[in-house]
Amino acid sequence: MQPLIDNARTFGQRPEEFAGLTQGQSPEVLFITCADSRVVPALITGARPGQLFELRTAGNIVPPYASEHPTSEAATIEYAVEVLGVKDIVVCGHSHCGAVGALVRGDDLNAVPAVRDWLAHAADEPKCSDPADPTVAEAVQNHVLTQLLRLRSYPRIEKRLQADQLRLHGWYYEVHTGAVLEHRAETDTFEAL
Repeated sequence: MQPLIDNARTFGQRPEEFAGLTQGQSPEVLFITCADSRVVPALITGARPGQLFELRTAGNIVPPYASEHPTSEAATIEYAVEVLGVKDIVVCGHSHCGAVGALVRGDDLNAVPAVRDWLAHAADEPKCSDPADPTVAEAVQNHVLTQLLRLRSYPRIEKRLQADQLRLHGWYYEVHTGAVLEHRAETDTFEAL
């Protein structure tokens, strides 16, 4: 913890770098990813403060849209699209994902009921031909595609997609190499950016 505290103390010693942020934010990208500490969107993308609007959830899960029971995730997505007017949404899964791995392996999550119940929002169990693969790459990539489909069920997203005002992107980040792959619809594969 101490190195984090030390950095936080010196971070505020460069106010000129942040003064412009008082005018508000206008990010062009909503970046939806896992809460995993090894996934750092600004580090991966090189984004500066104000360039990414982030939504981090266990397993980068986009829950089903239900207007009668709003969720923090739905509110974040709606705000990004309707208020901030983001032009792109990235759903970024990652290798060695504990959430997706638990789904693929069918782990007993009764000791962590909130996690168990949250993972139920993942939709279908991600397809995986090799559940023993520690990267769970195939499963994570399939999971990203499922979350992109889930996003399309949000009325505000579908409206913006139909008006050609929004683009969706599926990314896969390898924590062990730093490589980022993007889903290519024309080949239905994840390829290097």
